Amino acid sequence: MRVFVAGGTGVIGRRLVPELVGRGHEITATTTTPAKLGLLADLGATGVVMDGLDAAAVGEAVAAAAPDVVVHQMTALSQTHAGKPSLRSAERFFSGTNRLRSEGVDHLLAAAAAAGVPHVVAQGHASMNGQRRGGWVKTEEDPLEELEGTRAVRHLEEAVLGFGGAVLRYGGFYGPGANDEQVELIRKRMFPIVGAGTGHFSWIHVDDAAHATVLAIEQKASGVLNIVDDEPAAVRDWLPYLAKLAGAKPPRHLPAWLARLIGGDMMVGMMTEGRGFSNAKAKRELGWVLQHPSWREGFATELAGGRG
Repeated sequence: MRVFVAGGTGVIGRRLVPELVGRGHEITATTTTPAKLGLLADLGATGVVMDGLDAAAVGEAVAAAAPDVVVHQMTALSQTHAGKPSLRSAERFFSGTNRLRSEGVDHLLAAAAAAGVPHVVAQGHASMNGQRRGGWVKTEEDPLEELEGTRAVRHLEEAVLGFGGAVLRYGGFYGPGANDEQVELIRKRMFPIVGAGTGHFSWIHVDDAAHATVLAIEQKASGVLNIVDDEPAAVRDWLPYLAKLAGAKPPRHLPAWLARLIGGDMMVGMMTEGRGFSNAKAKRELGWVLQHPSWREGFATELAGGRG
């Protein structure tokens, strides 16, 4: 197939493009930075410079590629776009990505419709943003929590599902280039356990996320799929484990009231009430087999030899 990957140089795009190329697909992939066109060529794709928030540029790029499927992997999470990550300014850090998940997806879908593209696959989010009622692990049928970023994800889901496409709700990324800044915060003891650390997260290795995306593309999947590993876990379990692997001292503990003063309600809710997700549907419908079924083994593998 001819596959148009919007966001080909992000942490997923860099793993997705070569896997698609290796399976015989013809790839056009975008970047916002001309200097990264060489990287896309090295990955086996035809590179295009495109601003996902420029409707005309998106329309022209998709029309020129004449793809069989459009894949939305655009984010603005690098320090170039979002600045340094900080628990105190999460809303600012995610603001660009939220625009790409609302305005950006609208531009892509309009371009796909105009070019007669029959299938769309888009990046969603499912790490700790399940609705904070009931059990700690949510399925695709459960609503997301009402958060600023979740509103953008909900817009994306409604738009892509209205097109007949698939939304892949990825868990928290780790792996090559995916969470280096987070590990550095942990090493500096700037990533505390808030309250009892009962908030649950779902993780996913970037290679497992890329492979699930390939399957969704090739199988012309539709609907919402949680792309997470087999083990949703509480902050009090995974954070000390990751700190130990990273050679850091144990994370500090902050009472919720103090954390709220420092980082706001979003941080406290995430760390104490966040809900993780089940991957049963994605494994069943896609025939997806994970290389890293648990963050326990995955973290250890990635941090061996100083990686991460």
